[in-house]
Amino acid sequence: MGFESGSVSFRLFYLSGPLPEDHVKRFAKHAAPPIDTLGRDPGQGWVTGRHLLDRNITEDTAYHGGYLRLALMRAERKIPGALLRAECIMEELAAKQAQGVEFLKRPERAKIRKEVTERLLPQMPPQLTGIPMICGRRGEAVCASAMSERQVELLMLQFHTATGVELIPLTPESAALKRKHHSVRDLPPTSFSPECPDDEAPAAIGLDFLTWLWFFSERRGGQFQTATGDMALALEGPLMFVMEGGGAHEARLRRGEPLLSAEAKAALMSGKKLRKARLIMAHDSQQWSAEFDGEDFSFRGVKLPKGEILDAISLFQERMLQIQTLAGGLLSLYDQFLEERIHPERWAATLREIRVWVSSRTGKR
Repeated sequence: MGFESGSVSFRLFYLSGPLPEDHVKRFAKHAAPPIDTLGRDPGQGWVTGRHLLDRNITEDTAYHGGYLRLALMRAERKIPGALLRAECIMEELAAKQAQGVEFLKRPERAKIRKEVTERLLPQMPPQLTGIPMICGRRGEAVCASAMSERQVELLMLQFHTATGVELIPLTPESAALKRKHHSVRDLPPTSFSPECPDDEAPAAIGLDFLTWLWFFSERRGGQFQTATGDMALALEGPLMFVMEGGGAHEARLRRGEPLLSAEAKAALMSGKKLRKARLIMAHDSQQWSAEFDGEDFSFRGVKLPKGEILDAISLFQERMLQIQTLAGGLLSLYDQFLEERIHPERWAATLREIRVWVSSRTGKR
């Protein structure tokens, strides 16, 4: 379950402060209720990372390979839509025959639906879903597979309820404050197109960054330094371009070679910026691949380098280090981007480079 194997999707979070010494006991206090006590209403709570029914949260079960590994589990009984419709139709047919009418009024149909739901729901097996979460023992950034806004809000609420510590989603804005102590919310909008005025460009620093990454990989060679060593960056499709205002708000390019297409150049020239693209990072013989969303800094479909054949704990530790390397590499590039973006003179020079890069592209059809 979670981050142990295969491709992964995740978002990163900062902690507002250190975890309390008794954090394991606090999570245990807010463990998920026993599954056999589930009634009509959904139930939720914390479980260990071993499986979604493991409510036994202790130091031994909560930690795996030196990492706090838990999941926020939700259990709910649901009636399949086809079954509910069929049962309701059966009851409605019987009611029409008994009353000698061809149609039932809406309140009668609503009453039948309610009665059928109350009869069937207790018979339905619980459906389990979980949000896996990983945190280092020293309280480093939390990595969790909360991808929707609803999941993010739920995770933040339950984490704070259990520990008293807030989770702060890593976004373009929070990362700039954390790493550069600079607010990017007040930066003026900037256009990467020589044909689009700055005040018509999307005012979204995350879109600026992802589009800059594309420029960086093509125009500057994509080579950069991290704590791990030299790394290289490249982009692949599919691509999603966005721009507020008139005309098409969103453009998606999937087939062929979207980076080299005439449609990609047209999108850039019209003032659109990249919101999503697949990033490829390489270090020595290792390669990472992930669909990255510049708006919220989320990673989807992450493929990690193939590791050695190790025992389960060593394999898990290796995968977590690989995830940290990917995130660390991207954030080091974000630092480099911010060093240019927040200094007007440096950004003016970069912008001239970018606009030349945009206008000189040769799009294939």
